[in-house]
Amino acid sequence: MPRYPASNTMVKMMNGTESYGERLTILARIGFAARGMVYLLIGLFAIDVARHGGQPSDNQGVLGSLSQSSLGSFLLLLCAAGFAGYALWRLIEAALDPEHRSRSLKGRLERAGYAMSGIVYGALALAAVNLVLRKAPAAEGSPGDRTAQGWSAWLLDQPGGQAVLVICGVIFFFIALAQAVKAYRGRFDELAADVPVPEAVRWAGRIGYAARAIVFAMIGWFVINAALHADPDEAGGLGAALRQLRDQEHGPLLLFIVASGLALFGLFSIVEALYRHVRIDGSQLREIARTARQ
Repeated sequence: MPRYPASNTMVKMMNGTESYGERLTILARIGFAARGMVYLLIGLFAIDVARHGGQPSDNQGVLGSLSQSSLGSFLLLLCAAGFAGYALWRLIEAALDPEHRSRSLKGRLERAGYAMSGIVYGALALAAVNLVLRKAPAAEGSPGDRTAQGWSAWLLDQPGGQAVLVICGVIFFFIALAQAVKAYRGRFDELAADVPVPEAVRWAGRIGYAARAIVFAMIGWFVINAALHADPDEAGGLGAALRQLRDQEHGPLLLFIVASGLALFGLFSIVEALYRHVRIDGSQLREIARTARQ
């Protein structure tokens, strides 16, 4: 019987022997599942837009749609816990470099991407909690575009903010490049199991990462344009990227292809929730907390 990291951690948890790091590992796995559910819904909604028209949704828009369902509060709380765990794990990777990536420029850029991912998913966790507590209206569509424009406007008002905005756009391009490389190689060694990764899962990951590469490159272009033209309205997020695809010649076909890739990435993330090698070292976190208290 093959053994997988998720099942081993679950057994330890049920036996009452889990450490602080193992509990955070469970949260990180829930985060992968939550990310998968959100991307799956984004992809399915965008496929429907490609076929029948309408406006595509981004991450925050999907959360708004979830809040309208019969199990909305429960699903949002589950997403909030998962996003918080996933954000913490990404920030730990960025801050502590457990895999020693910072020895190269590529590794430093990857850690910068992890930090951005941690911030984004931390914000999504907060957005989910606010929806549950009714502190924010349930906005469907792509409210993330307005958030991107708001931050861009704030940065452009700061000294040196235009340069910072350009750097943010360049980071998005490097993230897109990393996603494209992962799609091309299709290795997924992080799916640490006793059996090889099934070919269907590998192709779902490759197509999903390719779709994300396209989206991140477009977001980077939006951000750089906003900086170069000093116009925050040119910034945008996932929703803006999907709309831009829809508005091209053969737009519905382009949107359908990318949306299908995003849906496959959602399925791949759910597989990662079960089988990915995730390990959060609780001793490192306790050391950080001890240092902060001194």
